Amino acid sequence: MNKLRLAYFIVPIFILCGCHKNVKDIQNSSSIDSVFERANTQYKYLADLLPNDRFPRSFEDNKLIASKSNDWCSGFYPGCLLYTFEYTKDSVLLVEAEKSLKVLEPEKTNKATHDLGFMMFCSFGNAYKITGNEAYKNVVKESAYSLASRFDSVVGCIRSWDFSTWNSKWQYPVIIDNMMNLEMLMWAGKEFADSTLTKIAISHADNTMQNHFRDDYSSYHVVSYDTITGAVEKKTTFQGYADESAWARGQGWGLYGFTMMYRFTKNQKYLNHAKGIANYILNNPNMPKDMIPYWDFNAPDIPTAKRDASAAAVMASAFLELKNYVNKEDALRYTEAAKKMLSSLSSQQYLAEKETNNGFLLKHSVGHFPKNSEIDAPLIYADYYFLEALLKLQKDEAK
Repeated sequence: MNKLRLAYFIVPIFILCGCHKNVKDIQNSSSIDSVFERANTQYKYLADLLPNDRFPRSFEDNKLIASKSNDWCSGFYPGCLLYTFEYTKDSVLLVEAEKSLKVLEPEKTNKATHDLGFMMFCSFGNAYKITGNEAYKNVVKESAYSLASRFDSVVGCIRSWDFSTWNSKWQYPVIIDNMMNLEMLMWAGKEFADSTLTKIAISHADNTMQNHFRDDYSSYHVVSYDTITGAVEKKTTFQGYADESAWARGQGWGLYGFTMMYRFTKNQKYLNHAKGIANYILNNPNMPKDMIPYWDFNAPDIPTAKRDASAAAVMASAFLELKNYVNKEDALRYTEAAKKMLSSLSSQQYLAEKETNNGFLLKHSVGHFPKNSEIDAPLIYADYYFLEALLKLQKDEAK
């Protein structure tokens, strides 16, 4: 018998009614219920296929792509399990999450990566919020100090990639993705009353706001700094179509990151910047009607370019927070955009059928197009931010 089928928990079963044709569909609690029931089934199925010391990342060419704990995606699997447990209360998922957290915990001292926020806050941060276990809180604390060690006071940012042959063209690269890792620093700075962590996050956010964005609030992917003067060396891309294009998931990272910075600081400049990014996304003529963006807003083969469900999931989660900080008109606009994205992601086109897709929840994401990696494939972080957005929507409805 499969290792997770030893436990059985009866929950209400709701049937997905095909493709959602309007934003009201995802408002229905049964629609949210059905997605989480599907997630419950999928992650049990995935857990049965997963090696004990590995973390699922994607599924390509009928093969599970799994990583070790030091991969930037490692925290999303326990995060998905915890989000699904939070909604369904199925203890089987909590047991599986706790098992993966034990494998992941040694990364709290990893100072060789800028992605500890993704890795440790999406996992241990959620574990602490959901269970109240102080041990998880202490893991987040140690992880935050490890991440802070990558800060350079001359540049004013946390370094992304360390120097190596493949990235030797940059002296001190900083990617827009790094905005997401600041949440762990802001949370730990507040929780442990350490202003050093907070100041590092604010410095990084301020420099990113100044140097990563164009006048229309679209973002560069990579900004490299001179290590001696701290001045901008070059602005390029690594995952986008071109240096001057708008990589879709990068726009999502920025929207989410600056919304989060406003949550912690209440500094109006962060809110204004988040609203600027939101306007760029929502007013973009290349945004499809179903609100699932092409992998790059400037991809040359639009409208046949690949869609990126992961970008939509990140944006939807960000919009559902940003709406809380703005006037009624903007709040309605952001809410409707998020619901449209979630309705599309919950449709048969994007939501995997039971025990397919190797256990991943969403289909049709794009990992790294220029490297032909994880193209039109499931991605664990797409699932994570999709579930996060649905939880936000459900909690809003509960109010």
